[in-house]
Amino acid sequence: MSAAYEAGMGDRLARLRLRRGLTQEQLAEAARLSVDVVRKLEQGRRRTARLSSINALAAALDTEPSHLVGQPGTFEVQRPAQEEAPSVLALRRAVSPVSDLLGDEDHEEPPTIGQLRAALRSTEGIRREGRMGEIGILLPSLIRDARTAAHAFTGAEAAAANSVLAVAYQVAATTLAALGKEDAAFTAMERSIAAVHLSDDPHLETLSASTLSWVLTKQGRLADAERVATVRADAIEPGFRSPPRDIALWGILLLRAATATVRQKRYAAVTDLLRMASAAAERIGEDQIVYAIPFGPTNAGVAKVNFLVEMEQSERAVREARGVPALVSLPPTWRARFHVDRALAHHDLEDDVAATRALLMAERDAPEWMRYHSTSRRLVTELRESAGRRDAPVLRLADRLGVGG
Repeated sequence: MSAAYEAGMGDRLARLRLRRGLTQEQLAEAARLSVDVVRKLEQGRRRTARLSSINALAAALDTEPSHLVGQPGTFEVQRPAQEEAPSVLALRRAVSPVSDLLGDEDHEEPPTIGQLRAALRSTEGIRREGRMGEIGILLPSLIRDARTAAHAFTGAEAAAANSVLAVAYQVAATTLAALGKEDAAFTAMERSIAAVHLSDDPHLETLSASTLSWVLTKQGRLADAERVATVRADAIEPGFRSPPRDIALWGILLLRAATATVRQKRYAAVTDLLRMASAAAERIGEDQIVYAIPFGPTNAGVAKVNFLVEMEQSERAVREARGVPALVSLPPTWRARFHVDRALAHHDLEDDVAATRALLMAERDAPEWMRYHSTSRRLVTELRESAGRRDAPVLRLADRLGVGG
């Protein structure tokens, strides 16, 4: 993940624009942005942009948002050479084994259901902490073991194995999407949904809709992402006496829909979705972790800050961020994303000292996740270039993230 690659967003934008035969003015019109935004991005005078703007530019240029922003395309290896290293290719092989096409799958001794569930719990814990490299090492084996068990067992054991397999495929989907491999992520989701239909967990269909919505958002298919989340939310809308888990899953879907909606700049719809999600969070009363995803008053507050930043209401975002309760209840990666949103808001308000402090808090919570998060890296790049003192904290942060110049 080199600094040169990070600095290439403007070059990629200009190259794609020329390939599509567009002037800066025509691209700005197609993306419904000001030509000044396009010009500054291409000239490298601006590194950061709202995700809604990035999605609009990607749609106008017929590409994925991840390609436009320079999403890291592989795992970062920080281990001695003799140790096992994470591999995108190994994860692809686990998700799409050629044995499925040739019909010659090995019949190994399957692990027990208890072993599978323990491995999944461990992987989900690592995922919440943003330890991407470890996910890349452990996940291919988990998928292979769960596939083996699902094929070897019958009855209740086969259904239980398929439940583990369905979730493992979804972890693969989010991991691949985070690495800019959205098509492979979609394949993993197809496999997950097939396993869901053979599983013993009635909630996994809802979880699949949530994850699929996120993958479609990463692809830039925002209308599809919104539709997947809202259709499933309508199907499972909880009643007055529904258990907290059902309410949480519904709320998670509403926030997924809102994420896709805010990037379409349909702010009235975002407000409605956030209002319903916040009401659901209040009914629960405290944050819960449902399949490694948090939902409750804290996460609803974090989501609100994210949406305000996207809607260019930075002053309000900073105010709302101060009132988010019980942040410690969230997983490290959720806390880190919240601090990045705070940093974006402070940067918009030209308070780069506060922006840097927020980024350092994000790094404290999820240091490895920060190295894969494109928005964080772009913001650090921009802050580094305007830093006045050679020993400024942002310069040291840039070095740790691999974006130092």
